[in-house]
Amino acid sequence: MERKSEEELRRLSVELRFLEQTAEAIQSRINMVNAVITDLTYAGIALEGLEKEKENSELLVPIGSNSYIKAKLENPDKIIVGMGAGVSVEKTLQEAKEIVKKRQENLEKTRVSLQQQLAQVAERISEGREKFESLVAEMREEKAPENV
Repeated sequence: MERKSEEELRRLSVELRFLEQTAEAIQSRINMVNAVITDLTYAGIALEGLEKEKENSELLVPIGSNSYIKAKLENPDKIIVGMGAGVSVEKTLQEAKEIVKKRQENLEKTRVSLQQQLAQVAERISEGREKFESLVAEMREEKAPENV
């Protein structure tokens, strides 16, 4: 019985480590998705702001690290949109807003799916830990001296 319990403990230990690594990987993906959603949110806000601007308006364009350059808006209805793999295309303001919105919606679905996966893995970790602790307690009882 003791040998079987030890093997079960080892198996549970390996499984728990694997599940914890899986949870960390899923959480990392959730963090990346959140960062992209935030980026898309800022892009959407910027595009909304462009709707109010007229041709040749002077703008402050962020260049990072809380720094900006002044730029003139030549044509507020022409937006260059990244399509992936280093490819960018010119779109109208409305098309760009739709692309950003669709990407955001898709990423929201991805985030929900990842959060569900994480919840399932967390549940399995919890069940595994309970089983692990139960086995450890059983083994301690078996090893305890009978005359105590």
